[in-house]
Amino acid sequence: MANYQWYPGHMTKAKRMMQEDIKLIDLVIELVDARVPFSSRNPDIDELGKNKSRIILLNKSDLADTRKNKLWMEYFIDKGFHVIEVNAKTGAGIKSIYGVVQEACKEKIERDRKRGILNRPVRAMVVGIPNVGKSTFINSFAKKACTKTGNKPGVTKGKQWIRCNKELELLDTPGILWPKFEDQRVGLNLAMIGSINDEILHLDELAYELVRFLCDEYPGLLEQRYNIEISENQDAYETIKAVCVSKKCLLKGEELDIMKASSMVVDDFRNGRLGKITLEAPK
Repeated sequence: MANYQWYPGHMTKAKRMMQEDIKLIDLVIELVDARVPFSSRNPDIDELGKNKSRIILLNKSDLADTRKNKLWMEYFIDKGFHVIEVNAKTGAGIKSIYGVVQEACKEKIERDRKRGILNRPVRAMVVGIPNVGKSTFINSFAKKACTKTGNKPGVTKGKQWIRCNKELELLDTPGILWPKFEDQRVGLNLAMIGSINDEILHLDELAYELVRFLCDEYPGLLEQRYNIEISENQDAYETIKAVCVSKKCLLKGEELDIMKASSMVVDDFRNGRLGKITLEAPK
């Protein structure tokens, strides 16, 4: 398996900024990609947000395996998180977030009420690794109900508070926290969903890994999509060659264009054209 890695130049700075910001907030809303909920989580977030209420949004859940979405929801609920399936692009699931925020922060709201503090909005920090849909989520959420409030007195300049309604304010974290992964499978999964720059990847190797996984976990899917036959124990390279023939991915002189077919398979997966697929199950 190839070594998938990236070099986060500003990770320390982003982490320091979040350690400062965490003091100002009641709730951490973390976006993960429903196709790789484990791989798309940053382990640092658990440490940073350990004393805060937590909501996990399984984003792009429409692209993921419905059965596995349920398993992941159960997994996170068991760990004490509130979980919602969302699709930030279409806005599916976004409306239900308000109710879950109230539920997640009910102790804080109750504490405030007892101390005579009424109508202080819940302050939530939104976090997520690159390409998981954080900006899309904030834009979709903000468009529906939010106005930017600018800098609050007593809050360091440059932090963007977004007032959603009188019950909720979001802090958009400008610093992206990048994951560091010791497990190469995590790197591979992030490469599959497009969270690592394709220019540093070997797309053909990525396609072979994907083909192997799909043949094991979702048999029949590639045959159906590309109108090919896959024999038992057929290797991934042979399968990509079959896709070349079926989809006429050819170079001059009828030579097979392996790169074009590889790119097609990876792209079809990323955009949901192969069906609803989840690359990992809860451990």
